[in-house]
Amino acid sequence: MRKDFAVTDPPRDPRWLIALIAGIPMLVTLGLMLTSIGRHPLQLPIAASIMAVFAIVFLVLGRAAKRRAIALDDGVLDVLATFYHRRISAQEFDLDKARVIDLREHKEWQPLWKTNGFAMPGLCAGWFRSRSLTKLFCLITDRQRVLLLPLRAGGAVLLSPQRPADLLDALRAR
Repeated sequence: MRKDFAVTDPPRDPRWLIALIAGIPMLVTLGLMLTSIGRHPLQLPIAASIMAVFAIVFLVLGRAAKRRAIALDDGVLDVLATFYHRRISAQEFDLDKARVIDLREHKEWQPLWKTNGFAMPGLCAGWFRSRSLTKLFCLITDRQRVLLLPLRAGGAVLLSPQRPADLLDALRAR
């Protein structure tokens, strides 16, 4: 039986930063193209190709930023975090040490070094390391209410469900 847990929306939509990152090079390319019209016959196709690449990057990153889901399916936690997907059996968690934390107070659990992740203001997804080099898998959209799920084998999972206590109770019930 699958039970979905809503993910907290980020305080700011991360797509504005993605638009800025993709938009500035597009505007620079357009400006360079307009200031040097007619100097080179391949200029227009090259500039159009560059702009198309940035538009595709914007669309892909914007779509990925919206891919966030947490579900519990027959004792397996299923987390979809942008480009990352992780399935973890409830038995792999040390649920006695699991709790809801505020990352502003518990700095030792803050994702500090991105090893293979997607990080923008309001969204932290994928693989990170903490200050103490603990391996973390994250889907964080609200740093004030983060469900810390330590793993028995080492490392932890940090999640931002809308109701973290409900997810923790469901994991403990398994």
